[in-house]
Amino acid sequence: MAGARVKARNESVFAERFAVFAESLLTGVWIAVASLGVVTGPAAFAAGARHLRRRTPLGGGGWRVFAGDFRAAVGGGWAVGLAGWVVAGLAWVDVQAVRAGLPGGPLVGAVGLFALIGLAVAGLRATAVWEPGTVWRALLAQAGRRTVLDPAGSFLLVGGVVLVVCSALLIAPLAVPVLGAVAAAAVAVEERYRRR
Repeated sequence: MAGARVKARNESVFAERFAVFAESLLTGVWIAVASLGVVTGPAAFAAGARHLRRRTPLGGGGWRVFAGDFRAAVGGGWAVGLAGWVVAGLAWVDVQAVRAGLPGGPLVGAVGLFALIGLAVAGLRATAVWEPGTVWRALLAQAGRRTVLDPAGSFLLVGGVVLVVCSALLIAPLAVPVLGAVAAAAVAVEERYRRR
């Protein structure tokens, strides 16, 4: 009898964890659809992360709640998305300088690459803690500090981004649901940092 209870509890824990994983994959699809506006990526990630935070402890949410969060996040999130594309454009110019063989190009390229990675991680960390009514500038400043103060968590997020890129290179459609896994990773990293 006790063995049956332990087995049922273990199956329940497995089912719960698998449900969270499946929810993160579905959230990745929602993030991809909401990111089609190009500059709406940060708002989409913020809504996805908030959905996953809500889904994990409470078991609530859904597409309509995600859409409401997205509408709230896109208010200031579009500016963050636009700034992200400007930074990506500057990184592209940086790469072109390295390719052209300009003096000091490799050093400038390495610094630019690390800065781009740091900004991407700070952006992910900011979206993981976004709440309606929060000012994006303050979120990004706090996330930048956490990026530096928690290098292990930041490295985990770099790994998540690498996973998305590799998924896109191997099987492009696989990158869509993996976006949700990155959002879940960002939520987990922020929760880990909060508990420390």
